[in-house]
Amino acid sequence: MPELPELEVVREVLERRMIGRPIRRATLQPKGGPIVVRDLTGRGFTGCVEGQHFSHIERRGKFLVFTLQPSGLFLVVNPKLTGRLQLCPPGEKKAGPLHLTLYFDDPPTELRYVDAKVMGQIYLTEALAQVPTFDEMGPDSLAISLDDFRSRLRPFRGEIKGILVRAAFVAGIGNAYADEILWTACLHPFRKRTSLSPEEIDRLYHGVGSTLREATEQVRREMGEAIHLKPRDFFAVHMRPGEPCPRCGTPVSAITANQRITNFCRTCQPGGLIRGMPTARSAS
Repeated sequence: MPELPELEVVREVLERRMIGRPIRRATLQPKGGPIVVRDLTGRGFTGCVEGQHFSHIERRGKFLVFTLQPSGLFLVVNPKLTGRLQLCPPGEKKAGPLHLTLYFDDPPTELRYVDAKVMGQIYLTEALAQVPTFDEMGPDSLAISLDDFRSRLRPFRGEIKGILVRAAFVAGIGNAYADEILWTACLHPFRKRTSLSPEEIDRLYHGVGSTLREATEQVRREMGEAIHLKPRDFFAVHMRPGEPCPRCGTPVSAITANQRITNFCRTCQPGGLIRGMPTARSAS
């Protein structure tokens, strides 16, 4: 799933290259089109976007919001698990099953939305509040103060990883970066929030900021302008089961729980006896 670092870099590239350029034409692919592209205006998607230009591109959590002018409409992309944007010249190989293409001139450019499993959505809307879950998001993970982080965390009582990936707490963190944040903070992913000390909560807050900022810098270097890529070979533990922990050398563990794969280091992220924790499956 594209998370905050990847989407922030995608936003930067598109803002640098696409602001002010008129959309000459828009095409929808029949397969998955009505599922993926949703016209909340009721006025017809292609007719509403053709001739418009992007005046502003914003990332909000794991959404990208494109403001269209002169209409003032919003094009909102929620890529979820498998969606990607591809920016390329005409004729370049598709990065996946194609659902939407926006065509630009001077120079000829295509902005494509591809989605292998038809899991993401694109919304055309007059009001962001119409987009499902958009108004339910908490503050952005990189725009929250320590005091706000502490107070927003307080009502939650479950496992700390499950809380991190809830957009209602903070927006922008998914499964992959939750693993990386908890490794940075030396916290076991299945610790209950109620078991965390004030010092550990502060460590978690700083782990969120440092992990996401450093990852954004790394993605910026590795992705370049190939915005359909998802560079993650720099991860410390996520999807590295059995590999040595970069900090202590212990083989990274893998546990499948709550429909998520969780990777962590049992030495660097000690959990002790955690009631209700699923049986561990070390992939060493």
